[in-house]
Amino acid sequence: MKTTLVCSGGLDSVSLAHVLAGDGALARVVSFDYGQRHRKELGFARACAARLGVPFHLIDMRSIGASLTGSALTDDIDVPDGHYAQETMRITVVPNRNAIMLAIAFGVAAAQGDTAVAAAVHGGDHFIYPDCRPGFTKAFAEMQRHALQGHADVALHVPFVHRTKADIVTAGARAGTPFAETWSCYKGGDLHCGRCGTCVERREAFDLAGIADPTAYADPDFWRAAVAGATKRGQA
Repeated sequence: MKTTLVCSGGLDSVSLAHVLAGDGALARVVSFDYGQRHRKELGFARACAARLGVPFHLIDMRSIGASLTGSALTDDIDVPDGHYAQETMRITVVPNRNAIMLAIAFGVAAAQGDTAVAAAVHGGDHFIYPDCRPGFTKAFAEMQRHALQGHADVALHVPFVHRTKADIVTAGARAGTPFAETWSCYKGGDLHCGRCGTCVERREAFDLAGIADPTAYADPDFWRAAVAGATKRGQA
């Protein structure tokens, strides 16, 4: 399997890159500049490709991203603090982002003769992000089968779609992922903020996996209260 990986530079996609590379299946890394709040994560994606010795493709989607308004990840809207289970996190949805990126990645894979496109969507994303859910990935794979029928046979590989972020940390550790060389924080400061949804989820995942988190956080303890609050709301 020659695989094109959609990689943000975050913990999930970089871990998947190392898993695929360990299996001899990683063909290339594709990343997207869609005008997100900061481009810091893209440097981590590029470094991942260089480390694993595969081509890096950076797709300029800024003109498209400029029309995908209303998200805290693209507009001048404060990124909320807290756990992903909070309704306030819906402001981080970028409309149709994964569908657009995956469609482009499938085109790249078909053009390059690859047989799969991989994405690190996972179970923890389901509550907030509709284009990370199993129903979406199954339907998208079927759509692409029709879109490329007679031209190329490219599968969608989403090994974490029913798994947790803690499972990703475990798989990434087994594959030798340098977790310190990944970027998750939505705020793009000098350090991970420790307070946004993706920082809280990252810190919680390492704790659940029982693996030391090498990440430096500006607020390293906030995640405990955020997780406790989300658990309490879920039990109400």
